[in-house]
Amino acid sequence: MQRIHAVVLAAALLAACVQMPQTAEEFRKAVPGAMMTKTETYEVSRGMKDVAATFRRKAPECLNIAVRTVSQTTTSYQNILTEYKPTVVVTAERAELHVQQHHKTGVIYPSKPPEGGTYIMVADAYPLPGNRTRIQLYGPSKGYDMLYRAIRGWATGDNLGCPDMTKIG
Repeated sequence: MQRIHAVVLAAALLAACVQMPQTAEEFRKAVPGAMMTKTETYEVSRGMKDVAATFRRKAPECLNIAVRTVSQTTTSYQNILTEYKPTVVVTAERAELHVQQHHKTGVIYPSKPPEGGTYIMVADAYPLPGNRTRIQLYGPSKGYDMLYRAIRGWATGDNLGCPDMTKIG
């Protein structure tokens, strides 16, 4: 039993030494080498200004929410309140959509999360010739397909619906 406690303590100490990305730029740099993450690139037939305007309109409407998840088994009970925070940054070079999540209850963080919560996705939109835009996404490889689809729909302008954030993760 003491051996198990020593292993758990060692794992907790190691996790505490790992700093989670504190900015969108740190997140972009961390994703390509991290487990269970991916990058995705595609082009859309809309100008960057239109994509940016859609990000500005849809992100707060759809992603500035809180979701409560409750699960119970015979051996455990979880009550997790997760707040999502979108941020849109637009410059002449690109439009950025950052999505953060902060577990207000039910989750213990191994290190200090950034202000606003841990980054779960960053979408960058770059202008291309011919009124086209290149989208570069950084995020988890599993469990967030609805969010990926929503961002693609916003970028193309084909689907302006909101993802069901109760099914994320």
